[in-house]
Amino acid sequence: MTRQPSIENPEPSVDRTAPALHPFARFLRIVARGDTLSRPLDMDEATEAMRMILRGEAEPVQIGAFLAVLRYRQESPAEIAGFVRAARGLRQIPVSAQADLDWPSYADVHRQLPYFLLAALLIAETGTRVLIHGIEGSGPATTMATLGALGISLSPSAESAARALERDNLAYLPLGVACPALRRLFNLRPILGLRTGANTVARELNPFNALHQMQGVFHPNYIAKHQDASLLIGQPNAAIFKGGAGEAQRNPQKSCRVALIRNKSVSEEIWPALDDGALYAWRDEPLEPGRVAALWRGAWRAPAPEAAVIGTAAIALHLLGRAPDIGGADTMARELWARRPKGKYGRA
Repeated sequence: MTRQPSIENPEPSVDRTAPALHPFARFLRIVARGDTLSRPLDMDEATEAMRMILRGEAEPVQIGAFLAVLRYRQESPAEIAGFVRAARGLRQIPVSAQADLDWPSYADVHRQLPYFLLAALLIAETGTRVLIHGIEGSGPATTMATLGALGISLSPSAESAARALERDNLAYLPLGVACPALRRLFNLRPILGLRTGANTVARELNPFNALHQMQGVFHPNYIAKHQDASLLIGQPNAAIFKGGAGEAQRNPQKSCRVALIRNKSVSEEIWPALDDGALYAWRDEPLEPGRVAALWRGAWRAPAPEAAVIGTAAIALHLLGRAPDIGGADTMARELWARRPKGKYGRA
């Protein structure tokens, strides 16, 4: 016999309405609904999605799902540009900040020494203000550790970096200072077990709006994406090429494909190898930051690492308009290396 509801014991009401979607869910529905229904975000959608993530307005499970999907299918140039636009909106740029050349350094692990830092020093010695930025690291041969061996400290604030640029033409700004919210996304790597788009966004951050930017990428297929994204966000000048561990470091023993942006126009160049005929075991050398400082001081000589410094500096000189062609840039970089102030950096 079926029990009839009574006034004293009414049947419980059932809410048949669907729960309201979280505001961030709409972005997941765009990118993660399968091959036929999903699509890349446009630049405005990507900007709003990253703003919500960086402001803490998305749930952790949403952030993980979103970043994992994009990592699987790779971000589009419009998505990268939108993410960068959101991150740039959270920068705290001092009024006095003036950088000429932006040099991102975001390799998680250096499998070879970061000789490109000596190329940055060469450029700074010409009077060009070079801002290096990256993530703080405690492993061997990190950017921070190598700069420390050269006697260069990280800047604890954006204002400190601005003063260092004015005084020394060179500063190292940690991402945790430049954009703390973006830096926190790097902490997801050991949780997700994979690199996320945070690395890509950080490389394009350009904390002080430098007119020129050196970009190293890990995979050649990222060259065109970074070039297109840079155009979308209005970066006027950039040199983008595959470098060791994704750093802007030229391998002198191979030809180097460089994608250029000059006054917002694109081109591509092939830089020939600077080969002395002897192969160098890049990944077998000791990862000791002191070796980089010793190379600058002349206490240690190695043709291939010296060529890496000279070749990388040549790309920067060409980007800056100091040399009209590849041969002239290489010659100028060799001259700068020959007359570098050996006693200025590091300890003898």
